[in-house]
Amino acid sequence: MEAEDKATGMISKAVFIIAALSCFTDYVSPPIALVIGLVFAQIFTHPFQKYNHRATQLLLQFSVVGLGFGMNVAVALQTGKEGIMFTTVSILGTLGLGYLLGKILKVESKTSHLISSGTAICGGSAIAAISKVLHSEEKETSVALVTVFILNSAALFIFPPLGHYLNLSQHQFGIWAAIAIHDTSSVVGAASKYGDQALQIATTVKLLRALWIAPLAIATAIAFKQKSGGVKIPYFIVLFVVAMIVGTYVPLIQPIIPYATIAAKKGLTLTLFLIGSGSSYKVLKSVGFRPMLQGVILWIFISVAALWAVEVIF
Repeated sequence: MEAEDKATGMISKAVFIIAALSCFTDYVSPPIALVIGLVFAQIFTHPFQKYNHRATQLLLQFSVVGLGFGMNVAVALQTGKEGIMFTTVSILGTLGLGYLLGKILKVESKTSHLISSGTAICGGSAIAAISKVLHSEEKETSVALVTVFILNSAALFIFPPLGHYLNLSQHQFGIWAAIAIHDTSSVVGAASKYGDQALQIATTVKLLRALWIAPLAIATAIAFKQKSGGVKIPYFIVLFVVAMIVGTYVPLIQPIIPYATIAAKKGLTLTLFLIGSGSSYKVLKSVGFRPMLQGVILWIFISVAALWAVEVIF
């Protein structure tokens, strides 16, 4: 039995490594990488499960910072100015609707707030930050994370073809994806599939949304009568801004920018594989019907509202 378990473990490790390396080829796009990860998780045992979450976080941050080198400061500032009103209205609207849905569907209050926070701001990052303020139980946090993950996965496949079907411009799609898709990884993955301009716009607006983590944490602490200490702005956002400035104004860096951008995109592809590989059927089915229904309704609401806004205004 021990020899059999050892052989199974070696097979899992070999398949995992081969699948991970395939993410660096031109044949595996971000959505395909997510599918490969999901398939792996249902068939094999993850050989590096205890490192998966941390590796995913670090790789995503590296990829976002790398993308910053290929972005222009003037374009980013203009995009930020355009997206700030959308960001404010969509966040407040989503949190308000999420509160009402939680009451109507009788979703546990902390779980409901975590799902709303993840939908409103930046998916798993917001849920992780707000869960610390709420002192939520592991199951409450897990339900919110898996709910957002499932919808993120769907968005990664649905948004690019839908954007083409609706004839959205690169500009329109970038803003729409940044507002309507939860996690930064899926936003960047969907936008990169749509085009380089969409990628720049989506990344900038999404990181602008992430800045709302701190004020939301304070508001959450007040509403739930908790202490708000310990929540900080993700440091990689600062590094992203630094990378933009260096890429725009430092001539010596220009020759390596294309390579940094390619490395960042490959890093993102690998990130999505890691996210998928950590999501077994047992994890996916842990979400109850009512929390999932709340997440779906919120997602549809923000997607449709954001789509209407970008089509009318842009």
